[in-house]
Amino acid sequence: MGNCCKSSSKTGFKNKQSTSPLASGKVALIETLEKWEEKLSEANRRGKMVVVNFSASWCSPCRVIAPAFSSLAAKYESLVFLTVDVDELSEFSASWDIKATPTFFFLKDGRQVDKLVGANVEELINKTEAFAAANYQQR
Repeated sequence: MGNCCKSSSKTGFKNKQSTSPLASGKVALIETLEKWEEKLSEANRRGKMVVVNFSASWCSPCRVIAPAFSSLAAKYESLVFLTVDVDELSEFSASWDIKATPTFFFLKDGRQVDKLVGANVEELINKTEAFAAANYQQR
């Protein structure tokens, strides 16, 4: 499924090669459609916006950005953070038009409001901060 997409970053997050899993801490790993529906429904019920990382275990940039994604999930508890394994959910991932991993979607009420392709930690931080601020203002 797709290509691996590299990017560089100049942030305070460690950006070294990591052997950590794609999802840890407050990031839920989505490996079934049922889990996707459950997490999305829960977020909608609670009025939370969602940040989704379409990722693959074999993708080095995905593993590099995973710790930063996990740190953002810990920092922004007002948002829901999900990682979709594109290999486990290949048809579902294709329905989101995933051409490269990692690809991040920012969802409000289940609909895309923003997107980021690639392992650009700085841009992920910026988009997440803006998304969290918008979520805070909507409350």
